[in-house]
Amino acid sequence: MSEAHPTRRDFLRVTAAGAAGLALTGVASGSTKSPLALGSAKSCIFINMVGGPAHLDTFDPKPNAPSDVRGPFKPIQTATPGVHLSELFPKLARMSEKFALIRTMHHDAPPVHECGFQLLNTGRLFRDGPEWPSVGAVVSHLTGRAPAFLAKAVSINTGISVSHGQGVGWLNRPEGIGGVIDSKAGIGEMLSTAVGWESFGCVFITINQFSTVFDSPSWDCHADGGSLRTTLNDVRDTVAPSFDTAFAQLLTDLEERGLLESTLVVATGEFGRTPKLNSNGGRDHWAGCWTTLIAGGGVKGGRVIGRSDATGSEPSDRPVTPQDLVSSIFHALGVSPNATIPGPEGTPVAVYPGTPVAELF
Repeated sequence: MSEAHPTRRDFLRVTAAGAAGLALTGVASGSTKSPLALGSAKSCIFINMVGGPAHLDTFDPKPNAPSDVRGPFKPIQTATPGVHLSELFPKLARMSEKFALIRTMHHDAPPVHECGFQLLNTGRLFRDGPEWPSVGAVVSHLTGRAPAFLAKAVSINTGISVSHGQGVGWLNRPEGIGGVIDSKAGIGEMLSTAVGWESFGCVFITINQFSTVFDSPSWDCHADGGSLRTTLNDVRDTVAPSFDTAFAQLLTDLEERGLLESTLVVATGEFGRTPKLNSNGGRDHWAGCWTTLIAGGGVKGGRVIGRSDATGSEPSDRPVTPQDLVSSIFHALGVSPNATIPGPEGTPVAVYPGTPVAELF
């Protein structure tokens, strides 16, 4: 029997988990430090950037990479010294001190939309087991406060008819969902609606930027000329500008209303895109590395957590999983690491699927 050798990613993951664990418990190098206090955010706005943004063309540019890797867009300096975004995000670049970037998101599940959505919205893969409740449903169960709405399930037909993890799962509480967002609305209209609902103290709001990746622009930039015809030109002309404007305005509106510190805002795709452009000049699915934006709710802005390698193929340090992101959301909302919910058979199950990213706080 041969012994399995750990991969570089396994080593980085174990190292990162150990460091994060030390930060959370307050024990390092034999000295005792104050543990990371639970967050006090009152609500969360979670944005699924449906289709999966190409991280190299958006939030993790690689200007020194070969042309078939770096893509057609130039990096621009942000308000944070040494941090660059793609030229597609001038508004976000000017307010980079308001949000943090996690540039080493990754998972080892199949690089299909459904797997990514399940991991991001619940922290688990359903496989052949029961459907896990979404983060919003869990927080609602623990606090007794229903979400304002859970966005309409994303309509992505990849041949796998499974949930995207945006429901109540086995918790099955009718009061867990209070309404449905119009998935045909523009991202700006949706986020404006979200601010209104958040003003009333809603606990969790999930928004899907697009309802489908077929036959209309989305982040799913295969550029195959068929039903998945979105190109990087579409991203440049339509998709990225709408997000740049809407996300910047969302943070501005929340801050002006005095709500940003109490509202966690997360925006992420279900995976990234291939480091190399495909033969059509687009990019295909890639779960090896991508970027998440996170702001408000006690998160320290102007930070970059983790670094991808020279081609954006995988993390080169501080890898972060969707499970860690979900745990970070629970942490920011003040959910104890020891919290449980009734499982499908009634037996308590742990809420946290990973380790919170301590550097965010």
